[in-house]
Amino acid sequence: MTARADTIAIAGARTPAGRAWQRFCSHRLALASLVLLGLLAALALAGPWIAQWRGIDPTLTDLLARFEPPSARYWLGTDDVGRDVFQRLLDGGRISLLVAVVAALLSALIGALVGVLAGFIGGRLDAILMRLTDSVIALPLLPLLIVLAAVDVRKLGVSESVAQSDLLSLYRIIIIVALTGWTTVARLVRAETLSLKARDFVRAATALGASPLRLMLRHILPNAASPIVVATTLSVGNIVLFESVLSFLGLGVQPPHASWGNMLTGAQELIWNAPLLALWPGLLIFIAVIAFNFVGDGLQDALDPRAERR
Repeated sequence: MTARADTIAIAGARTPAGRAWQRFCSHRLALASLVLLGLLAALALAGPWIAQWRGIDPTLTDLLARFEPPSARYWLGTDDVGRDVFQRLLDGGRISLLVAVVAALLSALIGALVGVLAGFIGGRLDAILMRLTDSVIALPLLPLLIVLAAVDVRKLGVSESVAQSDLLSLYRIIIIVALTGWTTVARLVRAETLSLKARDFVRAATALGASPLRLMLRHILPNAASPIVVATTLSVGNIVLFESVLSFLGLGVQPPHASWGNMLTGAQELIWNAPLLALWPGLLIFIAVIAFNFVGDGLQDALDPRAERR
């Protein structure tokens, strides 16, 4: 059984995915960051069950328990209205990470579509799409996000019930970031498409009568997955920062929903009286951004077949 398991492991390591995983595992910071992000995500997702197990409602205010220090009851203390800081950090992590991951995936989807169309079809469509990409890149992103986040959606024809929804700010941030953050993926996919469509396997598929749609979906995009994955991973950290900045400015996720950004907003006036209220969400934002960047670096090395480690 041991010899058979060793044979299976060796065979798996000989596959492209196996070699990529080995290269990723050799990047110790990337592997540790992936484990850390998995732990953060697991704790955030388990937040409601942890709160139920502890018998704590993170949205319940208790003015008699304001600024409680860390204890067996309140693991990281309480805030200025008596809410448990640890549970709010878990709730805020669930919102912040959800916004970052969903927005990054939507950006990657839009960018991949634009890039493969521009690179494969070429001609006038390529010129139009690339000029559009250049125009979006030229826009000052943070001021644009602030302006768009402050727009009254009721003037755009959105119903009053939707405009008053507690989660409207969450959906708005995801849409805004997705519509402005696709340019890097688009450029990478276009360059990869221009290279791939000149390869022999694409020419062979074309000679066999494959349609342009099949060529793009079955032959181009799967082989362009490496830059898409790397760019998407690296963008997640930036989106965490953008969401935090918007929430810090009061234009992001609105209370009573917690995010790491609006927790910083609530702590800015208490920085001298209760500095830990600003330390914990700021530290988690820092850790998440650094970890996503390390994972992106590890994936960049792992998915590059020339990045062999000795």
